[in-house]
Amino acid sequence: MARMYKKSNELTPGTELSLDVGPITRTDIVRFAGASGDFNPNHHDEIFAIRSGFEKVFAMGPLSLGYLSRMLIENLGPTSFRRFEIRFVSQAWPGDLLTCKGRVVKQYEESGKNIIEIDAEVNNQNGIKLVQGTLTAVPEG
Repeated sequence: MARMYKKSNELTPGTELSLDVGPITRTDIVRFAGASGDFNPNHHDEIFAIRSGFEKVFAMGPLSLGYLSRMLIENLGPTSFRRFEIRFVSQAWPGDLLTCKGRVVKQYEESGKNIIEIDAEVNNQNGIKLVQGTLTAVPEG
């Protein structure tokens, strides 16, 4: 059965997308380290992280980005991305609840394709922005 993504006419300026994730666990962080190959000890070794000046271990920025990408892919389709620019703003910590949000800011046609632009971000439960980005996509739906 084919996956149903949002239809192009559902992705007009002002359309909002969201995904809630968490709480982030130390296991999530270690699993992501294994998948990504990022074995920086600040992400898994409590004593190392504290000696480096952090309160405790923390998640890699790309873990938060992965959740944001998941939200976008689940709504637009896995081959829809044309350009994705992001900036890591702050860390996610064990116990954080993450909210991934996207908002369609522009829709236009180019070369016969419906193109949308989305402002996207990930925030924690305190409203602290962790990742900020913009996406240009051709939705698959």
